[in-house]
Amino acid sequence: MASSFISSSFDSLIFDLDDTLYSSKTGIGQALKRNVEAFLAENCGLSESEAQNMNRELFRTYGSSLAGLRALGYDINPDVYHSFVHGRLPYDLIKPDARLRTILQSIKQRKIIFTNSDKIHAMKALDRLGIRDCFEKIICFETMNPNLWNSRHPNEFPVVLKPSMEAMNIAVDVAEVDPRRTLFFDDNLKNIAAGKAVGLRTVLVSRDFYFEPPMLHSSFSTLWLIFCQVYTHN
Repeated sequence: MASSFISSSFDSLIFDLDDTLYSSKTGIGQALKRNVEAFLAENCGLSESEAQNMNRELFRTYGSSLAGLRALGYDINPDVYHSFVHGRLPYDLIKPDARLRTILQSIKQRKIIFTNSDKIHAMKALDRLGIRDCFEKIICFETMNPNLWNSRHPNEFPVVLKPSMEAMNIAVDVAEVDPRRTLFFDDNLKNIAAGKAVGLRTVLVSRDFYFEPPMLHSSFSTLWLIFCQVYTHN
C-alpha cells in the first residue's frame, strides 16, 4: 500500500510554501509582485514602468529583488523590505484548507517548511491555511541569512536563497535529515534540481498538470492523492 511505501521509504518531508501548499491562483503572488514594484519605485526613485523592468532584471539576475538591491549596494534592511512587500499582502485570499490539514495529519513522518520568505510571512500563510501546527519547524529567509543584520555594508554577506547549493545544504543541516530518505516538494524546477543535487528525493508541484516519474504536478492536496495512487499501483 502507498502508506507502507511512504513509511518505509521516507523519514521526513520538506515542503516549499507559496504556490506549493496553496494555489498560485489565490492572487497572493500577483499582489507580492505589485508590492515589490511599489517598494522599488519608492526606494529607488523609479517610475512604475522602470520599477517593473528593474524587478524583472533583479529577479532574473539575483533570484530576488532584495538580493539584487543589496548586491548592487543599496543598504536595504531585510525587515523593512519584508514588512513592506509581505506586510501589505491580502492574506484573507488564503482560505483554510481542511483537506490539506487532514492529509498532513495523516502523514506520520517529520514535516518541515522550507521557504525563501521571511518567518512572519510563513507563519501568517500557514495560519490562514490552518496547518501551522502540522510542521515541526520552519526554515526560512532568517535561517539562511543569520548574518545579514550585522553586515557593515550591503554586499558583505550575499543573500542566500533557494536554489543555491548553500541554501539547500543549510536546509538539510538545520532540518537534520538524511537526504536519501527525505521527500522534497517545491513548485520551482530550479529548486527541484538543487534538491536533487544534494540527494533529496523530489516532487515538482506545478500549476500545469502532467505526470513524469518521479515528479508529480498539481495542487498539493490533489497531488498527494495521486502520489498515493501511483505508489499503490507501481
